[in-house]
Amino acid sequence: KPLVECFISAGYQNEVGRVLKSALQGNETANFEFPLFTKDGQRVEILLNATTRRGADGEVTGVIGVGQNITELRAITMEQHRIADDLTRLIETANAPIFGVSVGGHVNEWNRKAAELSGYSKDETMG
Repeated sequence: KPLVECFISAGYQNEVGRVLKSALQGNETANFEFPLFTKDGQRVEILLNATTRRGADGEVTGVIGVGQNITELRAITMEQHRIADDLTRLIETANAPIFGVSVGGHVNEWNRKAAELSGYSKDETMG
């Protein structure tokens, strides 16, 4: 069965088709990301490397696609960003002065309460 038409969602058929066509012309593609939908409709994020497949005579015979399921990695990354955003909001809105200092001794965090109590704005203290 035709790979792109049968197994790739309509919104990604052009891009995946372009990657495969490029590989058939001898141009390999590394780290191409696209969603693959399973038979039961679940979305799986794929990181694809498409390589030209050649016969013993060097003629192009097709494409080898090596994919890696990065669905869980994507979910973990999104969760890490959410937690980082939550912590940033917590620091900024805390009812206590919070400041950070780099290994070089420079201020790298200065929350709203630290500015309110000290009279120094975040911009004045950073760096």
